[in-house]
Amino acid sequence: MKSPLVEITKLSFNRGSRIIFNNVNLDIERGKITAIMGPSGTGKTTLLKLISAQLEPTVGSIMVDGQNIHGLDQEELFEMRKRMGMLFQSGALLTDLDVFDNVAYPLREHTRLDERMIRYLVLIKLHAVGLRGAAQLMPSELSGGMLRRVALARAIVLDPMMILYDEPFSGQDPISMGVLMKLIKTMNDNLGLTSIIVSHDVNEVSAIADYIYIISDGQIMDQGTPAELEETASEWAKQFLKGLPDGPVHFHYPALDYAIDLFEIS
Repeated sequence: MKSPLVEITKLSFNRGSRIIFNNVNLDIERGKITAIMGPSGTGKTTLLKLISAQLEPTVGSIMVDGQNIHGLDQEELFEMRKRMGMLFQSGALLTDLDVFDNVAYPLREHTRLDERMIRYLVLIKLHAVGLRGAAQLMPSELSGGMLRRVALARAIVLDPMMILYDEPFSGQDPISMGVLMKLIKTMNDNLGLTSIIVSHDVNEVSAIADYIYIISDGQIMDQGTPAELEETASEWAKQFLKGLPDGPVHFHYPALDYAIDLFEIS
């Protein structure tokens, strides 16, 4: 049995006095789509930054493909990051470059390929996301869904081992969301990728994820396949997954007894 692609062990991370993660253990299996879910502000995007060594853990270790990502020197980390694709929430395209040049940018920066081969590879990736015909358009001419698809083509142009998705479905209309879901699933399976999706879009993620971690208050509150969580999730996880207004996370913020507060009874 192959070891996980990402192994997170006893991870703690603080921002000043605020605890973001507290002794978290988490594995990302090779070739699978793993979702990291939870309410806004629980550190989901921070976890991606820790995995890619943009941030350093306060305590604990993160192994990526058998290497301690935070123990690599600058050159080794640079090479490791070339094996990671990243789809940012905004798409993060370079606004002064057209679609073709945005996708070509990593190839021109990190390889010595000639322009003929670069053109060949860029058109293949754009075709894979359905946007070969948009190669000469500028980012300002694209819809939100098209921006994400171009960003996805750029993320896979170096044939990475893993792609990190930061809220890929945020702000998308139903058609664009469906297209992105299909692309993420198809590319993961056909290209042999490992995908990590950070999101709070429950239905969309549950439809394509192989395994889900639900995090809150610095801890993993629940985990399992979508089917397992449907059957055995904790009360807290059920409230999150079903979008219930009240439960372990109360609708009312802690306060004095209503009558006492209302009538100023001492």
